[in-house]
Amino acid sequence: MRDTLVLTVIGTDKTGLVQSLAEKLSGLGANWEEARMARLAGQFAGILLVTVDSTRVDELVSAMRGLESQGLQVTARRTPVPPATAGATMFRLQVTAHDRPGIVRDVSRVLAERGVNVEELETEVASAAMAGGPLFVARALVRAPGGVSLEDLRGRLEALGGELMVDLTAE
Repeated sequence: MRDTLVLTVIGTDKTGLVQSLAEKLSGLGANWEEARMARLAGQFAGILLVTVDSTRVDELVSAMRGLESQGLQVTARRTPVPPATAGATMFRLQVTAHDRPGIVRDVSRVLAERGVNVEELETEVASAAMAGGPLFVARALVRAPGGVSLEDLRGRLEALGGELMVDLTAE
């Protein structure tokens, strides 16, 4: 029997961190199934899903702690695989606006009020000289429960303010 674990990884970025992680996992017979990783402000951060034989979970957790000597902090959490959500619709969302504090709060509030779950989120502030200041850009993959329409979500998000440009497409 195999267990599913979610690992979170953070450390000062340097060449070879992913390779070190992959070597440890492979050496324990763990399967690297899914991951999201990025470099932010000189830090390497990631989250990944692995499966491993149930008898080797403790060994895997111990091996991950051993990566601290290489400057990599890893946490592991056993997790059941959630069942598929029936009737849900996936949307790709992009929000662009003049940067200001509170944009993520406002957008996420609208989504939460509709029962929409953020599956993936990527944000950045980019220079936009022609726009008169920095632009905030958010790209997300969201899962909406049955009954939540693309038009409703777009309308609610656009109501947040005239400077907010919303691009929403069904996945």
